[in-house]
Amino acid sequence: MVRIAALTNYLEVARHLGLNPQQQLSQVGLSLSMLEHPEQRVPITPVVSLLEESSRASGCETFGLRMAESRQLADFGVISLLITHQATLREAIDTIVQYRHMINESLALFVDQEGKMAILREEIITVPPMPMRQSIELAIGTLYRLCAALLGPHWRPMSVNLTHDAPADMQVHKRLFGCKIEFGSEFNGIVIPAADLDAANPMADPAMARHARSFVDSLPGATEGSTLNEVRKAIYLLLPMGRATIEQIAQSLGLNVRTLQRRLEENGVTFSDLINEVRRELVLRYMENPRYSLSRIADLLGYAMPSSFTRWFTMQYGMSPAAWRREHMGREGD
Repeated sequence: MVRIAALTNYLEVARHLGLNPQQQLSQVGLSLSMLEHPEQRVPITPVVSLLEESSRASGCETFGLRMAESRQLADFGVISLLITHQATLREAIDTIVQYRHMINESLALFVDQEGKMAILREEIITVPPMPMRQSIELAIGTLYRLCAALLGPHWRPMSVNLTHDAPADMQVHKRLFGCKIEFGSEFNGIVIPAADLDAANPMADPAMARHARSFVDSLPGATEGSTLNEVRKAIYLLLPMGRATIEQIAQSLGLNVRTLQRRLEENGVTFSDLINEVRRELVLRYMENPRYSLSRIADLLGYAMPSSFTRWFTMQYGMSPAAWRREHMGREGD
């Protein structure tokens, strides 16, 4: 589920591009009246479909990014005040991660810090997977706007990385981000100097932050969240980094390993079941991308040896990865 506020600025962008918003919304089971209640929660699937179809119908490859251009901290809803008064960007992101089930249950966000560089990795997870170029760009654009709101209007990241191909027209991307943009990347996210994570937020007020947290924690569902869903999202983000171990994921969720195992057992699954599910959801996306060699795909799926990946793929799909590529893409395996 996701707050209908995820579609903030949809009407303006759709009308500007010559679309009939009411018609587009009705095609996916949504309505104009829903947009008047930003806290209303709806399934993520029609929202993702709406953005993809609106992009296609308008011929605009940057539909989602145009929606992100005018996003404000207030668009985060009930946690907006809490985010605004966090002492640093790191604490603001931690706050979003803690309460993301109140914003968008499909949002996966992880800070990967390596030396003087940090990567803010972000994904939108749907079951089953679906095309979501516009939703990803909306999410990355919104994350950028959050960073700029806390770090100042002159702040720029080192790069913005997107797994999909570049659009024919880069004007909107350059206008919003003002930095190097890497398309066809191995992850979706924003690369920043690690020092930016702990730069002081001049708007922060500790008293207001305590008041806002007390208010948010008093709301229904503030402490609820599906462990199963959170584990799946963590696997999506950590698997390509070779860190999707049960120990690492338990730590990222603030749990010990035994507690995590018990919660998964209560849902009738094991950690290895979830790893396998996520691999199946990711592998065809990677296999269909001609830029990825089979050895690179093995890395992205957490296999230390390409031969282990080949055995797993053959068990899942009844043929080797090289044979799959020859059959589906008319190219030799590598």
